[in-house]
Amino acid sequence: MTDIPAGDIGRVGVVGCGQMGAGIAEVCARSGLHVRVAETTGEALEIGRTRLLNSLAKAAERGKISAAERDETLARLSFTTDLGEFADRDLVIEAVVENEQVKTEIFQVLDQVVTRPDAILASNTSSIPLVKLAVATSRPDQVIGIHFFNPAPVQKLVELIPALTTSEGTIGRAQLFAEKLLGKHAIRAQDRSGFVVNALLVPYLLSAIRMFESGIAGRDDIDNGMELGCAHPMGPLKLADLIGLDTIVSIAHSMYEEYKEPLYAAPPLLQRMVDAGRLGRKTNSGFYSYG
Repeated sequence: MTDIPAGDIGRVGVVGCGQMGAGIAEVCARSGLHVRVAETTGEALEIGRTRLLNSLAKAAERGKISAAERDETLARLSFTTDLGEFADRDLVIEAVVENEQVKTEIFQVLDQVVTRPDAILASNTSSIPLVKLAVATSRPDQVIGIHFFNPAPVQKLVELIPALTTSEGTIGRAQLFAEKLLGKHAIRAQDRSGFVVNALLVPYLLSAIRMFESGIAGRDDIDNGMELGCAHPMGPLKLADLIGLDTIVSIAHSMYEEYKEPLYAAPPLLQRMVDAGRLGRKTNSGFYSYG
């Protein structure tokens, strides 16, 4: 793969190298952009780096990319534990835990260290109001939500979420980045908790969890019902495990806080599973067990 002309976005920073951060970094690097990935500790960074390398290796093994494309992608990636190394980034995407305080603190640091005057500061948040992150910076017009879906290298959709403060120029550049550089399909969402997809999806998942919790139907019957009866590629409990039960709880809390709608509240069983560390695929234990 040769480098794709990136207009005024050629250097991307990704904060966080978990499941989503690693996927976003891979998508950007495979699209010809030079990507620097940051984690909080050397151990977390090595785990994320291994996750990313394994994903690229699997893509090459399955013929999704060639061995040469894999090597070129790796050459565009660099890793750090110092956000100060993001000074030259044209775009930084935050993809850390779904926690408003943590994200706000990261945006405050990025505001200080990213030196390009028109750099875009973006969040991959799935539910936190963008305006709260925007006003934590001195450049709220350059803050926007760019929400990818899991797994980012496969899923074609990206949600663009401008805050009330986001400029039209930032929106346009973010759309160019998502559609022209990454080849994604971008949809626009208002800055309301849950945006478009999660505002529809999360209540459905919570309803399935309540059905299981109350004993109305068993786990397998719930999932088979939606897979075989509604042609869903994955049942709701399997999908909850894939997303991460802690992520679903965070989104549910955010949506309930905004709308005070009881159907958005996390069921007790879901909260207990998260408290017990049963987060789904990421911990090999959720509604299903994973070896």
